[in-house]
Amino acid sequence: MSDADLREARLKKLSFRAWRRGFKEADIILGHFADERLGQMSDAELEIFEVLLEVPDQDLYGWMIEREPAPPEFDTEIMKQLNQFYKTAYKHIQS
Repeated sequence: MSDADLREARLKKLSFRAWRRGFKEADIILGHFADERLGQMSDAELEIFEVLLEVPDQDLYGWMIEREPAPPEFDTEIMKQLNQFYKTAYKHIQS
Protein backbone atom coordinates (compact mmCIF):
# COMPACT_ATOMS: atom_id res chain seq x y z
CA MET A 1 0.00 0.00 0.00
CA SER A 2 1.16 3.51 -0.76
CA ASP A 3 1.34 6.22 1.90
CA ALA A 4 -1.74 7.83 0.36
CA ASP A 5 -3.64 4.54 0.61
CA LEU A 6 -2.58 4.08 4.23
CA ARG A 7 -3.67 7.61 5.09
CA GLU A 8 -7.03 7.13 3.35
CA ALA A 9 -7.62 3.89 5.27
CA ARG A 10 -6.75 5.67 8.53
CA LEU A 11 -9.15 8.52 7.75
CA LYS A 12 -11.96 6.06 7.02
CA LYS A 13 -11.30 4.19 10.26
CA LEU A 14 -11.30 7.41 12.30
CA SER A 15 -14.48 8.63 10.62
CA PHE A 16 -16.20 5.33 11.36
CA ARG A 17 -15.13 5.48 15.01
CA ALA A 18 -16.22 9.12 15.31
CA TRP A 19 -19.71 8.34 14.00
CA ARG A 20 -20.25 5.12 15.96
CA ARG A 21 -19.30 5.59 19.58
CA GLY A 22 -22.72 4.63 20.92
CA PHE A 23 -23.56 7.98 22.53
CA LYS A 24 -25.79 9.84 20.09
CA GLU A 25 -24.86 13.42 21.01
CA ALA A 26 -21.13 12.65 20.91
CA ASP A 27 -21.55 10.70 17.64
CA ILE A 28 -23.20 13.67 15.96
CA ILE A 29 -20.59 16.19 17.07
CA LEU A 30 -17.58 13.96 16.43
CA GLY A 31 -18.94 12.55 13.18
CA HIS A 32 -19.64 15.92 11.60
CA PHE A 33 -16.33 17.26 12.92
CA ALA A 34 -14.51 14.29 11.39
CA ASP A 35 -16.30 14.73 8.05
CA GLU A 36 -15.25 18.38 7.91
CA ARG A 37 -11.76 18.25 9.36
CA LEU A 38 -10.01 14.87 9.13
CA GLY A 39 -8.75 15.39 5.58
CA GLN A 40 -7.03 18.61 6.62
CA MET A 41 -5.32 17.23 9.73
CA SER A 42 -1.64 16.45 9.92
CA ASP A 43 -0.51 13.01 11.06
CA ALA A 44 0.24 14.45 14.51
CA GLU A 45 -3.27 15.92 14.74
CA LEU A 46 -4.78 12.61 13.64
CA GLU A 47 -2.91 10.92 16.49
CA ILE A 48 -4.39 13.40 18.96
CA PHE A 49 -7.88 12.83 17.56
CA GLU A 50 -7.34 9.08 17.81
CA VAL A 51 -6.42 9.43 21.48
CA LEU A 52 -9.54 11.53 22.11
CA LEU A 53 -11.66 8.77 20.57
CA GLU A 54 -10.38 6.43 23.30
CA VAL A 55 -11.78 8.65 26.08
CA PRO A 56 -15.06 7.47 27.66
CA ASP A 57 -18.09 9.08 25.99
CA GLN A 58 -19.40 11.00 29.00
CA ASP A 59 -15.99 12.54 29.71
CA LEU A 60 -15.30 13.53 26.12
CA TYR A 61 -18.80 14.91 25.62
CA GLY A 62 -18.47 17.01 28.78
CA TRP A 63 -15.21 18.46 27.52
CA MET A 64 -16.60 19.12 24.03
CA ILE A 65 -19.57 21.10 25.34
CA GLU A 66 -17.36 22.64 28.04
CA ARG A 67 -19.49 21.31 30.87
CA GLU A 68 -16.13 20.69 32.53
CA PRO A 69 -12.62 21.57 31.40
CA ALA A 70 -10.51 19.00 29.63
CA PRO A 71 -7.61 17.75 31.76
CA PRO A 72 -4.26 19.26 30.76
CA GLU A 73 -3.17 16.16 28.84
CA PHE A 74 -6.28 16.43 26.64
CA ASP A 75 -6.37 20.24 26.38
CA THR A 76 -4.99 20.25 22.85
CA GLU A 77 -5.58 22.32 19.74
CA ILE A 78 -7.87 19.55 18.45
CA MET A 79 -9.93 19.76 21.66
CA LYS A 80 -10.18 23.52 21.19
CA GLN A 81 -11.34 22.95 17.60
CA LEU A 82 -13.99 20.51 18.86
CA ASN A 83 -15.17 23.13 21.39
CA GLN A 84 -15.42 25.74 18.65
CA PHE A 85 -17.12 23.30 16.29
CA TYR A 86 -19.74 22.56 18.94
CA LYS A 87 -20.37 26.27 19.51
CA THR A 88 -20.75 27.13 15.83
CA ALA A 89 -21.22 24.46 13.19
CA TYR A 90 -22.88 21.81 15.35
CA LYS A 91 -25.57 24.19 16.58
CA HIS A 92 -26.43 24.98 12.94
CA ILE A 93 -26.66 21.28 12.13
CA GLN A 94 -29.19 20.83 14.94
CA SER A 95 -31.51 23.63 13.82
